[in-house]
Amino acid sequence: MDALAPRQHGAISIRLVRTRDARVLQQELLSNRAWLHRWEATLPGAQVGFDMRVSIRRLLQQYRDGGGYPFVMEYEGEVAGQLNIWGVARGSLCSATIGYWVSERFAGRGITPTAVALATDLAFTELDLHRMEICIRPENAASVRVVQKLGFRYEGVRRRYIHIDGDWRDHLAFALVKEDVPQGVLARWLAGQVPADASAVPPADLPR
Repeated sequence: MDALAPRQHGAISIRLVRTRDARVLQQELLSNRAWLHRWEATLPGAQVGFDMRVSIRRLLQQYRDGGGYPFVMEYEGEVAGQLNIWGVARGSLCSATIGYWVSERFAGRGITPTAVALATDLAFTELDLHRMEICIRPENAASVRVVQKLGFRYEGVRRRYIHIDGDWRDHLAFALVKEDVPQGVLARWLAGQVPADASAVPPADLPR
């Protein structure tokens, strides 16, 4: 499989993760424990812990197998977080899911929505995918704002969907298909053409 070229808009870029990224990514995760732990996937019945070198090896194997596309997000050339296209389904579905995290010190700079837009455009134009999904815990207001900015369509609640921070958590599902964005996700956002209320979540689906 040929390597994917980096994608960039202004100071923000995404590129395939490399084995030598393990040290800086692990340092970012360790220094951002309080910021990230509420949103991190966990394994039922297992102790929380991670080895970034092992994680990157698994991600790159998934990439070689065609099951995922693991990226780092960079701001002005500095690693700011990770973005993964995972759960790639081919055949009659041609769908995948995006997950991501960004370091607290980079928050508020538009990195995540720009990176998600770049990755989704890449998926639709080069990876032959037709549908991209993002599933977000209702409590994660910052991530909900990402899909609102980009106009991902709200599709409903997935009850007790992913094991996060030690328990099975509800998630809100948002998605785009290629036909939604003929001009591209990033171009539509920058042009101010994101449909109003596409990502609106009914009050009944929000935590009380």
